Amino acid sequence: MATQKRATRGWGAITAAGLGLATGALALLTAQRQAIDSLRVRVEHLEQAAQAQRETNIAQQQRLHWELLSKAMDDPELAEVLDTYEEAVSAKKQRQYLFANALYTNALCYYRIGNISREEFFGFARGILQNPIFREYWRVTRPHRATLIDTSEEAELGRLVDDLLRQLEEADSDEWWVVGEPPAD
Repeated sequence: MATQKRATRGWGAITAAGLGLATGALALLTAQRQAIDSLRVRVEHLEQAAQAQRETNIAQQQRLHWELLSKAMDDPELAEVLDTYEEAVSAKKQRQYLFANALYTNALCYYRIGNISREEFFGFARGILQNPIFREYWRVTRPHRATLIDTSEEAELGRLVDDLLRQLEEADSDEWWVVGEPPAD
């Protein structure tokens, strides 16, 4: 009997040790889970801050872009610096092209920061392509867009406008506002 009592006490000690070990492991797992959750929240916060900074940077760059274009539109000598077209253009035409660039870049910026959807960008493009000066600008700047990284968002949107222009030119209808299939966001 004495041996049996010692064996029972031994199992009790082992059970208690096992329960202690399991409790410790559970406490450790709970602490790790809390740490992981805390890190996840911190990473999400950092990602949101990075996105906000990206949008701020895009907006600041857009303002600078407009300031530079405005100076070039106001001063023909400065506009000459931006004359990178294959054919010579008049000062008047150069100012028009610079303004077309500003309009397009503004829509591109709005899209990038989320102020307009892809479908709204498409609608803007469909509308502005009704202007013959903008269409001309778009054609003469095709070589400029060819230098974009093919997978970039700007290159993708440029191809969207290229395709829309082709569809508008081929359309048999005067109802330009229905030409083309708006892209899915």
